[in-house]
Amino acid sequence: MSTLDAIDLKLLLALVDDPRAQIGELGERLGVARNTVQAHLRRLERSGALRQGGRDVDLAAVGFDVVAFVTIEVTHRELDGVIAALRRQPQVLEVYEISGRGDLWCRIAARDVHHLQNALRAVLRIRGVIRTETSLALHEHIPHRIQPLLGGTAG
Repeated sequence: MSTLDAIDLKLLLALVDDPRAQIGELGERLGVARNTVQAHLRRLERSGALRQGGRDVDLAAVGFDVVAFVTIEVTHRELDGVIAALRRQPQVLEVYEISGRGDLWCRIAARDVHHLQNALRAVLRIRGVIRTETSLALHEHIPHRIQPLLGGTAG
């Protein structure tokens, strides 16, 4: 998708906030007519920006083509502060405390490598971060899913 307008962005944020919101609710929340919401949803779905039934945002389709997986080594007494600082970074999508090499693992999305470089520099400036190791995602073969896991336990 080439560009998102203000309604597209508000609609995506509203869907992330409440994936079960109805068209009428979304229209009220955004201050637009139901038909406007439906037209924007159809366009977002056709472009691939929304997937899995129109409630999951495809980051690449909305301009965040670069995904990186970052392993972070931290000073343990600063762990809570590092996590709090990562929570404030808008490009950080998720953070896990891990075993093995490193202490934290996070997924970062960026528009391009310069945007990623700025995010990585911000991570390195966080008090308590000792070092990072970054791997770039080249291609998504299996998007985040839970249906097979849950489906295997339901039968």
